[in-house]
Amino acid sequence: MATFGKATFNAAKYASSRPTYPRQLYDFVFKSHEAAKGARWDTAVDVGCGTGQATVELTPFKRIIGVEPSTRMIEQARESVKTQLAGLDLSSQIEFVQSSAEDLSALQDGSVDLIVAAQAAHWFKWDKFWPEAARVLRKDGTFAAWVSPVPTFSLQMLSVRRVPLTQPHPGTQGYSEFRLSRYPSATRLINDYSQGTDPQNSLGTYWEQPGRGILDNHFLAVPDPTQAHPDAFSAFERVYFTGTHHPDLPGARPVILRKTMTWAELMGYFRTWSPLHTFHEKYPEDLKRADGDIATRFWGRLKEEVARVEEKEVPKDEDPIDVEWPLALLLARKA
Repeated sequence: MATFGKATFNAAKYASSRPTYPRQLYDFVFKSHEAAKGARWDTAVDVGCGTGQATVELTPFKRIIGVEPSTRMIEQARESVKTQLAGLDLSSQIEFVQSSAEDLSALQDGSVDLIVAAQAAHWFKWDKFWPEAARVLRKDGTFAAWVSPVPTFSLQMLSVRRVPLTQPHPGTQGYSEFRLSRYPSATRLINDYSQGTDPQNSLGTYWEQPGRGILDNHFLAVPDPTQAHPDAFSAFERVYFTGTHHPDLPGARPVILRKTMTWAELMGYFRTWSPLHTFHEKYPEDLKRADGDIATRFWGRLKEEVARVEEKEVPKDEDPIDVEWPLALLLARKA
């Protein structure tokens, strides 16, 4: 996560370019919380809240707290809460605390009904986070964490506690950072760019670890809290909205994280990737190439592949393109 603290990091561009989480996901989480007999709707906490994308969706709760270690992210989040829901100013309902996920000392014991972590939990130190979550959650409170993208490996093939956090399972060979929904033949190009091992022509070696390895391994390295802390948690579930992306995952549900964007917006999304920033720090001359930097060249190859499949001209920057991401969700219930 060091990228988010660098002087070159632009939180506003990051917030505007990332895909937004679908309403179906929040509804699924809220229904899971509601299923508990003692469920309350007083306080929700978004841990690792970033620019507040998920924070502003927790409005069924009376009080919402975003927890984030990055000063830049919190500054952007405070601006976001004023405008993200049809222009409504949510600043009176939402507050922010600068802290790590493992230090929730700003929250009282048994004071929280829901904790969420959107695209952040792969950085948690779980031996410290689970006890903190257990401390602040009320009885029947809910923890929900989701992450995307998620490659695959089989639950039956290993014990979660023995999974090396940064070692991809062999089943991740079909992994893709994202997919162009109508053009599966582009997946190979995406894999080569985002997961390639050539440090001069791909970003695969520049992802920050161990977080990226945990994400790539489908959250399976996250310990089951009902086993690690059986007196504190009564239930734990792994849910996969992966469709046919990863057929060996149990009970996979249809993909719900989709977005239609222009090719120019897709380029903006590429610019938010943390390994791209790291790549340019090592190879600043790449930004001066006449044919564009590494991200621009990759973008061009995708356009050319779409043109080949469609037997048409290369798409224009303003043309639409459908993109989808697989997503994994963790759910835990406080005993």
